[in-house]
Amino acid sequence: MKQFFAVIGGMGTLATESYIRLVDELTHAHEDQEFLDYVVFNDSSVPDRTEFILGNSADSPFPYIADDIRKATAIGASFITLPCNTAHYFFDELQALTPVPIIHMPKVAIEQMSKLYPASTHPRVAFMGTRGSLVSGIYSTAVEAAGYEFVSPDETIQEKISYLIYHDVKETGDLNKERYAEALDAMLTGLNCDVVILGCTELSVLNEAFPMPQLPIVDAQAVLAEETVVRAKQLR
Repeated sequence: MKQFFAVIGGMGTLATESYIRLVDELTHAHEDQEFLDYVVFNDSSVPDRTEFILGNSADSPFPYIADDIRKATAIGASFITLPCNTAHYFFDELQALTPVPIIHMPKVAIEQMSKLYPASTHPRVAFMGTRGSLVSGIYSTAVEAAGYEFVSPDETIQEKISYLIYHDVKETGDLNKERYAEALDAMLTGLNCDVVILGCTELSVLNEAFPMPQLPIVDAQAVLAEETVVRAKQLR
């Protein structure tokens, strides 16, 4: 039986497209048959994760994502990826629905950060993501458990981050390098941080468009793509 993985995407669609592009690039295929086998659920109908977590909406994303997980399991996926950081608020409940392993994006991102930017030399970790991810603690708890100091943006910086996520990427697709660079500088320089985690896949879209390898950035979605390729090639 052919081995393949499933992607639970659509949160949002541009971010899922970015993730798939990166997976394909990292595969380093030279012909059709060398690309990886995967199925993408671009479930754009999933309600806003942050609005639910903050209590601003009673429409839970969980049943929508759970339905996709069950479908991915039913068709025989070998593993599942969830390229939406905020959706990991439901991770334990989602994993309980299936024997198929779901890659935990925040976990693999922090593992990568520990290798590239050890806490001994890069103790202050800035987080850029949705308010939902901040409130839920899906990154802060794990970052601190890894020996780092977790630094949240102040309200002014968070407004800039939210604008990048919801306006520049989700709403218009009009990516603005200057606004993105300003937000990064506000975290790294303004808050005197040693490394920044991009903990929202819309920010990963900006990182793909405007890579800044000179900066100590850990892009969670890029790390997930790397882990995806490694696991998928092991299936062959």
